[in-house]
Amino acid sequence: MADTDAAKPLVIIGAGGTGGHMFPAAAFAEEMRARGWQVGLMSDGRGLHYAESFPADWKEEVRAASPNMRKPWTLPGAALKIWGGINSAASTMKRLKPSLVAGFGGYPAFPALSAAARRNVPILIHEQNAVLGRVNRRFASKAAIVASGFDRLDRLPGGAVHHAVGNPVRAPIAAKRDTPYPSTDGTLTIFITGGSQGAKILGDILPLAIANHTPPTLRARLKVVQQVREEQLEEVAAIYDKVKLRHELKPFFSDMPERLAAAHLIIARSGAGTVSEIAAVGRPSILIPLKIAMDDHQTANAEALVDAGAADVVLEDNLYPNLVGELIKVRLEDETDLKNRAALARVTGTVTAAIDLADLAEQVAKQRS
Repeated sequence: MADTDAAKPLVIIGAGGTGGHMFPAAAFAEEMRARGWQVGLMSDGRGLHYAESFPADWKEEVRAASPNMRKPWTLPGAALKIWGGINSAASTMKRLKPSLVAGFGGYPAFPALSAAARRNVPILIHEQNAVLGRVNRRFASKAAIVASGFDRLDRLPGGAVHHAVGNPVRAPIAAKRDTPYPSTDGTLTIFITGGSQGAKILGDILPLAIANHTPPTLRARLKVVQQVREEQLEEVAAIYDKVKLRHELKPFFSDMPERLAAAHLIIARSGAGTVSEIAAVGRPSILIPLKIAMDDHQTANAEALVDAGAADVVLEDNLYPNLVGELIKVRLEDETDLKNRAALARVTGTVTAAIDLADLAEQVAKQRS
């Protein structure tokens, strides 16, 4: 059962069941605790799976569901789950009297935000993507402030108060912001990442692009560090081995800050967290938005880096080995351009978003008191 210290103000965080929601929420939580706040986390079982090291004074599992309109027979069960989660969250809020509820998106945040609206607790929303997600959109008009990870924020309801603060990044990422761009005199490192679950299409296409469509003189200097799904490891290794290209392949890299900082060029999906971390460290990139992302938000996320001249976007429909290989060649053979792109990426990035978001949170709580 959640417990609290009455001497300290309490913020309850509602966040969804992916790292993309949990990582920025955790950075915000850490900043709030440093300011003397107590932090509670509400999520469903899936969300709490990502929250083992989340810096909260307590964590509470609340029932949640994502209604699927294409399967109407599942709707009554989903409604019961959601209603139960809202009632549980409201009961906790009645007992603990939070000063603020902060929503970071995802359907598991719905019960906490609904309970806050029911009990008239001030709401702060943070949207990581450049398009407001469904849950955050639902509560944007009830929130005192809607903060966002990018200057662009599509689908924001009229009348909502919007502040662009950036996406809070993890402390180890922030610590790499002042790491100089790697020397281009010797080995050139390409880092390829597809997010927490990997991306099959990147494992299918990028090895062919690099191995077969870059010149031998460039390949001799390359090292590819690539996140590859377990079932693709042997096939991808064989492609690189055939042309004697140095490579390091893993299904998951636990040392992302070091990998990002060591890269001369990053090829990645354009999830909000990935884009924000690339910008915070300051590295040139080729971004491949997830085609099926809701509201095409990954293409919107990439816009800031592309407009700054720090990144290229290749849509999945254009992801051909010869095209991507030629683009990699053009980027890596111009060392001056690489360094300029790294500097431009860094200008778009921030490592103060957690601080700025905490300032807004305290502002909202103060207005209520």
